[in-house]
Amino acid sequence: MAKEYHPDKNPAHGDKFKEISFAYEVLSNPERRHIYDARGLDGIKEGGGGGFSGADDLISTLFGGLGGGHPFASFFGGGSGGRRRKMRGQDMIHTLRVSLEDLYNGKKSKLQLSRRAICSACHGRGGKEGASHDCSDCRGTGIKNIVRKLGPGMIQQMQVQCSDCNGTGTKIPEKDRCKTCKGEKTVAEKKMLEVTIQRGMHNGQKIVFRGEADQEVFGS
Repeated sequence: MAKEYHPDKNPAHGDKFKEISFAYEVLSNPERRHIYDARGLDGIKEGGGGGFSGADDLISTLFGGLGGGHPFASFFGGGSGGRRRKMRGQDMIHTLRVSLEDLYNGKKSKLQLSRRAICSACHGRGGKEGASHDCSDCRGTGIKNIVRKLGPGMIQQMQVQCSDCNGTGTKIPEKDRCKTCKGEKTVAEKKMLEVTIQRGMHNGQKIVFRGEADQEVFGS
C-alpha cells in the first residue's frame, strides 16, 4: 500500500504516504511506542511528534477493523487496551475405527482421551491469589508484534506467541506457584467418553463432543 501511494508514483497522494510513514515511525521506535502504550496518540502529539488526522482510519484499513479500539491496537494485541481476548480452545480430533457391520447395525464404543484440565487445586490461577502479574516482555498481551521494514515506505507486521510467558500474558513467581500444576494452571488428565455409532452412519462422519478438548485459561 505504501508503494501504491509513494509520491514518485502517485503525486496526488503525498499526504497518504506521509501517514503510512508516520505509522511505521511510531511502531518501529521503541521510545515512541512506549509513549503510545501509555498515553495513545495524544501522548505522541504532546511529545512534539505531531500526527495526521487520517492516521486512525489508515491503520484500520491496513490491518483490519479494530472495533473502535486504538488505531494501533492490532500491533499491541487488539483493542481494549491491548489485553488478551477471550477465545475458544483448540479442537481435538480422534479417529475411531469401526467395521462396516458397526455402521450398519450401530454400536456403542469407548474412547479414552488425554487432555489438559483446569487445575482444581488453584482453580486455574496457577498460584496464590493475587500472585499473578502481567508479563513484562509482552506487556500482558501474550503476543509479540514484530515490525520489519521491507523497503522504502513498506513494512510488514507479524504477531508471534510470547516465549517468556508461553502466550498466557501473565507470570507467577516460582515461590507462589501452585504445587499441583506448577504454575501451569492446567493438569494432565485422562477421560473416557462413550461414543454412540448410529445405524446408517457413513465413513468419515464426525461426532462432536463439545467442551471435552483441552481446557484453557484466558485473560487475567
